[in-house]
Amino acid sequence: MQLASLQELFTNELKDLYDAEKQILKELPKMVDAASSPRLQKGFAQHLEQTRKHVERLDQIFQNRQVSGGRKKCKGIEGILEEGGELLKQDVDSDVLDAGLIAAAQKVEHYEIAGYGSVRTYAELLGDDKTAALLDQTLQEEKATDAKLSELARNEVNLEAADADAVDDDAAVARTRSPRRSARSAKK
Repeated sequence: MQLASLQELFTNELKDLYDAEKQILKELPKMVDAASSPRLQKGFAQHLEQTRKHVERLDQIFQNRQVSGGRKKCKGIEGILEEGGELLKQDVDSDVLDAGLIAAAQKVEHYEIAGYGSVRTYAELLGDDKTAALLDQTLQEEKATDAKLSELARNEVNLEAADADAVDDDAAVARTRSPRRSARSAKK
């Protein structure tokens, strides 16, 4: 497919984002279920509802622009989601899993921030202020979600994952010391 104009690139990128949002809608419920932190579960559930609104906005944009809403396979999000899905298949401490889920979610958010920032700018350049405003609304929501994830990681989830590591380290030290103590006790 040859893209001969900014208008065509804009439509192509909108279709890519539409597919990305649809893929995210399928994966977010898995993340809600996998998270152990109540705040993280709530955040993922809220973002699921927000993502539904993002799809509705894109549908509205396609309708306003009289463009068929079809999807263009978003390989970028597909890869990011696949990578995040691998984490769910591993045997991981729940606190560490929560930290990994946040990292995976932020990769998704950063992809969306880049995508929505670009298409918003294209809409502005094409003089479509109504579409630019709708895209900016989604862009701001994606940025806010990313900021909330960063705050939750920094102030709660990553600290709990680090504590899990400290507990594991203490247990490992205790296991290595136990045989020595037993040996010393046996000699007495």
